[in-house]
Amino acid sequence: MSVTVTQETYDSVVIGAGVLGCSVAYALARDGRRVCVVDRNASAGSGSTSASSAIVRYNYSTFAGVASAWESAHIWRDWAHHLGTGEGTGLARFIKTGGLSLDAPGQDRQKVLGLFDRVGVPYEVWDEARLRERMPLLDTGRHHPPKAITDDAFWDDPTGSLTGYWTPDSGFIDDPQLAARNLMDAAVRHGARFRFRSPVVRVDRTHGADGTGRVAGIGLADGTVLSAPVVVNVAGPHSGAVNGLAGVTDGFRVRTRPLRQEVHEVRAPEGYGPDGAGPLVADLDLGTYFRGTPSGGIIVGGTEPECDVLQWLDDPDDYGVHPSRAVHDAQLYRAARRLPTLTVPGTPRGTAGVYDVSDDWIPVYDRTDLPGYYVAIGSSGNQFKNAPVVGRYLAAIISACEDGRDHDTDPVEVDLPRTGHRVDLSHYSRLRTVNRDSSFSVMG
Repeated sequence: MSVTVTQETYDSVVIGAGVLGCSVAYALARDGRRVCVVDRNASAGSGSTSASSAIVRYNYSTFAGVASAWESAHIWRDWAHHLGTGEGTGLARFIKTGGLSLDAPGQDRQKVLGLFDRVGVPYEVWDEARLRERMPLLDTGRHHPPKAITDDAFWDDPTGSLTGYWTPDSGFIDDPQLAARNLMDAAVRHGARFRFRSPVVRVDRTHGADGTGRVAGIGLADGTVLSAPVVVNVAGPHSGAVNGLAGVTDGFRVRTRPLRQEVHEVRAPEGYGPDGAGPLVADLDLGTYFRGTPSGGIIVGGTEPECDVLQWLDDPDDYGVHPSRAVHDAQLYRAARRLPTLTVPGTPRGTAGVYDVSDDWIPVYDRTDLPGYYVAIGSSGNQFKNAPVVGRYLAAIISACEDGRDHDTDPVEVDLPRTGHRVDLSHYSRLRTVNRDSSFSVMG
């Protein structure tokens, strides 16, 4: 029995239709490339993006991280213009709440604030009195290091008082999946095509007589062949498997792997913030973070404290999709120590998803050893906010490399038009050594 093989030809194929994949597709299509995006899921942003807390903050441990987040914030605030559409319904919204970062040992506040000064991010340093005045619902006690709730010491009295710093321009995006859909629609307006429920089973390459070659496209599970001289892996937690299909894994010094994570939602205590305007609080003293929601709730997540066992996965599809009692209790009781009026419900309510995490929690935006094959991976947990500039970064790398530039030895730099900064994209290289300036957590 013969099988009919359908072949389509494009300038670029993007694997993954999360918020980053859609951003890459939009940037490439806007540059005039014929783009096809494939995703194993049923719709844009329905994988890791849909589980994102969608926080917009600026406290990264590197200049590139802070500059990228600050530029992206300007784009989120002018989302319709970025998309090339009119203001109106159907667009994701940036909700400005302000954000508080509480001090904790191991976090170099002066370094972060120095980066804020360099980039131009406004901030205020709060002593304990100011913290109590501005956020009376918070208990300012110091509990570090974070402890498992099964540890009797978890309930010990605090050993001192906290200080912190406030960034008034922090907030969140009200609907992360809608943001991905907005970028998809913008890409489609520029001619991009999207194929859903389309798992990738093969990455094709040419083979020159001298042993050289380049990417030639991909094969899908239904037998369709998408031919293209450029393929971009933005497959989230499946990115490692796709790199394996491409045969490029050995060319990375920084690896990625899937990590199961949970976030939980509860009702906000009275006075936390009106109409979902409760502030973001990053609390590495207790190992948690939380922010308000438009519906009057609080989303609570974790910051990977050493006392917690991380749930690394061999197979990104093999994980419990429902929130667990153990993680729910750990995150909510930590949040309740900081917010004493928070009620911890008896039944977990939240989202379980899978991150794609690099060795140093800094993403890889780069070319690879296979010419024409590029990656935007290792981004889960802390890169949603940077989606608006990630497309620009990949488009710049692809354009330069396809024109013959060796990004490994002559790194591409990108000028950020809204904030005036220049980012050296070697910061995101697959060949970098593990960045010891990283927080080695979701904070980046």
